[in-house]
Amino acid sequence: MNRRDLIKGGLAAGAMLALPARALAQSLNDDFDKAFGLTGDAPLPPAPVEPALPTAAAANPAYDRKLVEIAKRELGRAGSAVWRHDIVGIADFARPSTLPRFHFVNLEAGQIRSFLVAHGRGSDPAHSGFLQAFSNVPGSEATSRGAYLTCEWYKGKYGTSIRLEGLDPDNSLALERAIVMHPAAYAAPSHIARFGKLGRSEGCFAMSPDQFNEALWHLSGGRLLYADRIDVA
Repeated sequence: MNRRDLIKGGLAAGAMLALPARALAQSLNDDFDKAFGLTGDAPLPPAPVEPALPTAAAANPAYDRKLVEIAKRELGRAGSAVWRHDIVGIADFARPSTLPRFHFVNLEAGQIRSFLVAHGRGSDPAHSGFLQAFSNVPGSEATSRGAYLTCEWYKGKYGTSIRLEGLDPDNSLALERAIVMHPAAYAAPSHIARFGKLGRSEGCFAMSPDQFNEALWHLSGGRLLYADRIDVA
């Protein structure tokens, strides 16, 4: 190596040493990438797309028969605790919040009418649209399974609401937890259109405001409400 090359090499090394530490590290990384053909930004993987939840359920006579069977079974189990035996409300939390899953089973008329209903945020922490777990623990903000007696109307945070009394060990703290039926904008079809699912309650049975009168007139006043996951084999 001649004198000129030594001087040139020394200048280059001096220039590298004069770089700030961050710039020097970046320069070394760039040289490594070039040496191994790693130049250019690697494309980021596409963000996962959450599949849309269904918004309509096909007619299923077997499912309807199951609802009637459950309504009769739960009335028999509740006995004299229930005052009126004409209509039973059944919330099927096996279904996502985008489907009508709150069924008013009219045993006298032989009719089933179905509505949207929200579940508790404690039952679906990730807001998947599906109830993941039931709980009866105060402060859990979760939905409880079991049979409820629908009681009187009262004026609450969401307007006219229906008080509920839990009849089973799994929902025995419903009154203490203030688990009720009430109207809420986050339980309306428009919420699904905008966000792809209903919002979540604090464990209450929240219905669309324009459908809640159905509950006031046809499910309150000493009738039975039953909540669970319904399995149709």
